[in-house]
Parts: sequence; structure tokens; C-alpha cells
Amino acid sequence: MNDSPGWASPGSAPSDGKEKAIPRPSDPQDGSGPTGQWSPEQPPPGQWSPPSNPGSGPGTPPPAPGWGGGQQRHGWAGPPPAAKPGVIPLRPLSLGEILDGSVSALRAHWRTALGFSLTVSVITQIAVILMQRYLLPEPTSIDPNATGTEALRQTADSARSTLISLAPASLLSMIATLFTASVVTVIISRSVLGRPTTLADSWAEARPRVLPLLGLTVLVAVIMAAIMAVGIGPGLLLGSEAGAALAFLGFAAACVVMLWLNVSFALAAPALMLERQSIVAALRRSAKLVRGAWWRTFGILALTYLLTFLLTFLVSIPFTAIAVVADGTEVSDLFGGTAPSVGWPFLIVTGIGEVIVSTLIYPFVAGVMALLYMDQRIRREALDLDLARAAGMPGYGDNTPRS
Repeated sequence: MNDSPGWASPGSAPSDGKEKAIPRPSDPQDGSGPTGQWSPEQPPPGQWSPPSNPGSGPGTPPPAPGWGGGQQRHGWAGPPPAAKPGVIPLRPLSLGEILDGSVSALRAHWRTALGFSLTVSVITQIAVILMQRYLLPEPTSIDPNATGTEALRQTADSARSTLISLAPASLLSMIATLFTASVVTVIISRSVLGRPTTLADSWAEARPRVLPLLGLTVLVAVIMAAIMAVGIGPGLLLGSEAGAALAFLGFAAACVVMLWLNVSFALAAPALMLERQSIVAALRRSAKLVRGAWWRTFGILALTYLLTFLLTFLVSIPFTAIAVVADGTEVSDLFGGTAPSVGWPFLIVTGIGEVIVSTLIYPFVAGVMALLYMDQRIRREALDLDLARAAGMPGYGDNTPRS
């Protein structure tokens, strides 16, 4: 970014053989330091002194068990606290610090982040409601007493109708997520440095990367669809009981591969936004950062999506109940075999609930992704030193006082 620590310049260490043109944190930048030195200008070491032992000498009883005896805890000054110019301390982060950092950044910049997310959510939901009312076909009714071939036909028709109904809403939701994630990623990067930002600045920074971000999302979706097709295709072509069993096994195997790839590519969007990587380079960069930390990344993402699911559930229930009462729709119709014909009251009330959920979830998830990306770079590439220098923290880089 223009005034941030150089996400694609010193310290970012992008993959694919581009390291020679970019000094990495693990290499001396002027050739004068020893091997493995992060930088020729380092933060001052923690001030400490060896444990005192005032009782040494003839006739003095030996100290208590443990080096230094009871004076040990007073002899050490301990490591210096991590710099914290913004919403997170500049050191490897815990799960709680990643989640709290995302919430803190949104709270500090709520006008920018939540205002943009609210605008995008309202526009998206209006488009979804209009499509549900005028463009999408009526849901297919299912006869609960149907058996055999008729039951299979009704199930297939219902599944096809559901996919047709969900596809436009899913597409609009994906586009809304992209716009929100692009702006929130910029806001998070500024919040880490403790710098203010406006919506105009954030959008100007994010706008050139929106189309590449859309291409990244489409490419990942195509990869996942191809994996699923390869998994279940052979079994469906057989069209027998053995084919059904083969399709089920292929489906299970495809789900495992898709899960592994989704976690491996989870940091591609922040890498594309902050390092100005290309689409393929961002995927490789994400896989490189996640390598060796797959289970940790999976756990953080699983907890994040669990929290968003609970929030969606808690908000949707009361709004759905209000919508049913306002529209006069029978609850049995919503969960039964008949297809309810919902009116404007139902669509508007449920749409308000969707706007509230989307306004909160879109930026929160994008913030977690951005902070998880920074955490992995801090752990692997000492990005915390570059961030501390960029934030102007005393004792780092060019900001070190000279005697």
C-alpha cells in the first residue's frame, strides 16, 4: 500500500522465484551482518541481569533449589513487551487475539467498515427480493405419499428448483462479499499500524484489486466444481447400484480434497490485496503460508464460521417469526410438502434480517482472514519488524535513536 509497510516490498518474500529482487527478512540487507540476521537495525534487546545471590561466601548456606534460589524472580527483567501501535500486538497472535482484533478494528472504524457493508448489503438484498418476487419460478410441491419412480422424479425436480432459486442469491452474495472484503482488508491493514482511514481512501486503495479478487473467487469455484464432477461423475455414468455406491465414495473423497484446498487457499485473497499478487501467485502464496499450519488454520476458520452461523441463526429466528405473522403464512407450509406463496411482508421482514446479518458477518470474516494472513507472515517472515518500522515505533529500523 502507498503508506503502509510495503506488503510486496522488503519483508514480504513472495514465492515463485521472485525473492531475488526483494530483500527477505532472513537475509542481511546490506551484506554486513551475520547469516540469519533479520536486519542490520534491530530493536534493542531486553534489558536483564543475572540472578543475584547476595548470600555467597564462606559459611553461607546453599541457595534454595533452583538456579538463583528465591531471588531468581527478581533478577530477571523479562522480555520487552511487544509493540502495539494498533489493534493487535506485533507478535505471533493467539486465536482470541485474531478474533478480538477483527472486532476491535471494526469498532474503531465502524463508520467506514460497517457503513460500507450496510450499503452493499441493502443493495444486494433489494436485488434478491426483486428476483424472488418476479423472476424465480415457484418452488416445486412434493407429494409426501409418492413412492418409487414418482418420488425420485419429484426429488430431482425439487433439487433443480432449489438450485435455480439459490444460484442468483448466491452469486449476488459472492459479489457483495468481494466488495466488502476488499475494503475491510485495507481497513484492517491500516488499523494494525494505528492509522486512521476513510471510506474514500480505502476504496481508492481496494478498487484496482476488485476484478482480480473476483477472478480469484471464480477460479476457486471452478476448481471445486471440477473436483466434485470428477468425484461423482463416474458413478453417475454407470447408473446402477454399484454406480451409486461409487458416486457416494467419490463424493466423500471430493469433499475431503475440497476441504483441504479451501483451507490451503484461505489466505489467497489477503495476499492478492496486500501484496499485489496475481491470481495464480496468490494461490501459491496462500498454500506456502498455510503449509505446516493447516490444522491451526482449519481450526480458526471453523470457529469463525461457527460463530457466524450462530449469529445468523439467532438473528434469523425472530425475523422469520415476525415475517410469518406479518404475512399470514402458515408455519406448516414453510416446513411441509406444499410450496408457500409468500408476499411482500414476508420478503421485506426476512430481508431486513438478512441485511443485519450480512452487515456484521461480511466485515468480521474478512477481518479474521486478513489478521490470520498477517499472523502467518509474522510467524514465518518476521513481518512484525516491518510493521513496527512502518508504524514509527521507537527502537526499530530508521527510528532507532542515534548517539
